[in-house]
Amino acid sequence: MSKAASATAKDLALAGVRGVHLSWADNNGIPRSRIVPIGGLADAASRGVGATTLFAVFDTHDRITYAHAGLSTPSGDVRLFPVLERLRRLAGQPALAWAPARQVAPDGSPWPYCQRGVLERQVAEAAAKGLELRAGFELEFSIAPLGSSGITAAPGHTGPAYSPHALVGLDGFVAALLHDVEANGLRIGQLHAEYGLAQLELSLAATDPLSAADDQLLARQTIHAAAHAHGLRASFAPLVSPQAAGNGWHLHTSVWRQGRNLLAGREVPDTDGAAYVAGLLRDLPALTAVTAPSVPSTARLRPGYFASAHAFWGTENREAPLRYVPGTQLLGDEHANVEYKPCDASANPYLALAVVLAAGVAGIEDGLEPPPPIAADPGTWDDAERETHGVHRLPSSPAEQAAALAASPRVSGVLGDELLGAFQAVRASDADWANGKRIDELVDAHLWRY
Repeated sequence: MSKAASATAKDLALAGVRGVHLSWADNNGIPRSRIVPIGGLADAASRGVGATTLFAVFDTHDRITYAHAGLSTPSGDVRLFPVLERLRRLAGQPALAWAPARQVAPDGSPWPYCQRGVLERQVAEAAAKGLELRAGFELEFSIAPLGSSGITAAPGHTGPAYSPHALVGLDGFVAALLHDVEANGLRIGQLHAEYGLAQLELSLAATDPLSAADDQLLARQTIHAAAHAHGLRASFAPLVSPQAAGNGWHLHTSVWRQGRNLLAGREVPDTDGAAYVAGLLRDLPALTAVTAPSVPSTARLRPGYFASAHAFWGTENREAPLRYVPGTQLLGDEHANVEYKPCDASANPYLALAVVLAAGVAGIEDGLEPPPPIAADPGTWDDAERETHGVHRLPSSPAEQAAALAASPRVSGVLGDELLGAFQAVRASDADWANGKRIDELVDAHLWRY
C-alpha cells in the first residue's frame, strides 16, 4: 500500500499537486477533511492521520455534544486512512487532490462510528445473499453571488425553471463545472436549471453504493470550487427560503441478482422488486430520520412541493417519496429503479445508502407485497381519503423522527449501538439549538453548512 501511495504521490507532485484532502462526512452530512502534504501521502496510507473522535458528536452548528456515553469526554483519537483507489486530482483546485477517508481505531481495527464502514458492511451482507446494489444521487443546489447574504436577496439566476435562458448568465460556471466533473472522474447524466429559487440539478450516474457515496462528496467539492472560481457560492441546504421549493438529493437505487435487475417491469416491478419497494415503504418514517435528518429537512417535506410529505409509492409519480421508474422498450430493463425522494444534503451519504438498501433488502427477505401504486397527490385528499388508502404523513419534527427511528430496529440496527447513540445525541443537540427559533432563522443558519 505504501509503495503504491509513494508512486502515486510522486506522479501527483510532478503534476503540481501539493496536498491531498482526506474527506469524510459527519453525522450531519457536513463534509470534513484533513489536508496532508503530498509528501505525506504514503505515510497516511500506511499509518493514517490523527483526528479527534468527537467529530462523531459534532452537531450541525459545530457544537460538540457529550450526551452520548461512548464519546462523553474530549479524550480519544481516530486514524483517517485514504481510500487510494478513489484518489482524484481536483481539476478546479489543481494544487490539491482528494480521497475519501476511512475512520479507523488507533490500533487499526474497525471503528464503530465510521459511516463508510457501515455502508461497506451493508454491501457485504447483501452480497452474501446474492444481491448486488446500484445507486446514484441527483443533487439539487442553489446559486448566489459570492458575498451575498442569501439566495433570496441575490439569486444566481431568476429562471424560467428548466429553461436554457436561466443559465446564460452562468455560462462560465456551467462550462467549468462540466469540465471539472469529467476531469475528476465523475459521470453525470444531466445538468439543468431546476424548479426552485436559483436552483440547479446535477445527476450522477448509477454505480456501486460505496462509489455512489464517494461520488456525492466529490461532486460537492467540485461544485463548490467551480462556483467560487466564477464569483458564486453554492447552497445545498434543504431550504434556502421558507417559501421556495427546497433542495433534495434524490437517491436512485436498484437491486440485482445474477445480472438481472429485480426492479424490471413496465407498470410495476416484478415480485422481488415489488418486495424491495415494500420494504422501503414499511420503514419509510424511520428512513427519513437518517436521510432527511436536519430541522429544515422536516420543514422541506411538505405537501405541494414535490417534496414527499406522505408515505406512499407510485409509478412515475413525482409527488411520491418512492417513485418507481420502470424499464421501457426504449431504455431496457436495466433502467428500472426506485427514486427515493425524502433525502437531502444533511444526510450522511454512506448512512443514507446503508439504511435505504437495508430496508429494501429486508423487504425481499420477508417477501413483502406493496399496496397498489398511487397516481394522485394524497396531499390534495382529505384525512378520511388518506386513511382509506393507508397513507400517513411522514415525520414532520425532530421528535417524530426520533420516535420513528427508535421504533424500527431494522433501520436503527444498521447503524449499530455506538453510532446510533452518537447520531441520536447529535440530532437532539440540533433540536435543542432550534428550539424557539423562527423558520427564517433556521433557514439562514443552515444555508452554507453543506
